Amino acid sequence: MAKNKKKKFAMATQASPVTNVIYNILFILFAIMCVYPMLLIIGSSFASENSLNTVGYRVIPREFGTDAYVYLANNASVILRAYGVTIFATVVGTVMSVLVCGLYGYAISRNEFKWRKQFTFLEFFTMLFSGGLVPWYLVCTRFLHINDTIWALILPMVNSAWNIIILKTFFKTGVPDAIVESARIDGAFEFKIFFQIVWPIALPGLATIALFAMLGYWNDYNNALYLTSSKELQNLQLYLFNILQNIQALTSTANTAAAQAGHTLAQLPKESARMAMCVVSVGPIILAYPFFQKYFIQGLTIGSVKG
Repeated sequence: MAKNKKKKFAMATQASPVTNVIYNILFILFAIMCVYPMLLIIGSSFASENSLNTVGYRVIPREFGTDAYVYLANNASVILRAYGVTIFATVVGTVMSVLVCGLYGYAISRNEFKWRKQFTFLEFFTMLFSGGLVPWYLVCTRFLHINDTIWALILPMVNSAWNIIILKTFFKTGVPDAIVESARIDGAFEFKIFFQIVWPIALPGLATIALFAMLGYWNDYNNALYLTSSKELQNLQLYLFNILQNIQALTSTANTAAAQAGHTLAQLPKESARMAMCVVSVGPIILAYPFFQKYFIQGLTIGSVKG
């Protein structure tokens, strides 16, 4: 009887060959839609400026050129320093964010914590309302005194209400209460329970949050713009933005001078440099994603199947 039920269930959930082919075609098209923009950016970064202005962006450039990468290579030492600042802020910030969000989410997920509703409301309230840019800036500069320090790129993003709410749900659905109670009966204190028992079980959820935090730190631009003025603290995103602004300023000045002199303008790598900057800034974070892919998928599907 049980075997018949399982067989009927398998037949009911199994897709027909035609449906399977349609699904495969749809997923292939979706994959191409995701990959094509990146290929377009890479191809356009190796195109000459004249080719981009005449025929536009292409995966395979009509006229190859490396002017954009040569322009960036002339500032290689500064770019490497910006890379170092970004990597340090990303690694340290991600570790701190996972610890803070993990501990906070675990605390408000426990029924025995009597203040869990109040602390949950405090975090949820910040998702709906914020103090605004000016109060945030005053807190960072007048209260925390982190302006023009490396902590200006780390501390403002350590706490994430969204990540905490996700982890709270993950701990509630993915960590059995019986395991926590057994460890507590054996005399384990809360930090030991969290790091030795809950942490390994919740690794998919924590890795998912780590990926979100890593992307946030790597793409951070506002903190560096508002809270730092030293060139030594410029992260990658802010430095590449400044390079683009300099190219635009040079192009505008050269256009004016060429028009007054009646000469043609020597092409500066404006559009191709924009594409090259995308490749330089996106490349490392794309390479890091495969290490989180397994845990990321588990973290998204946790709780969807119960058994």
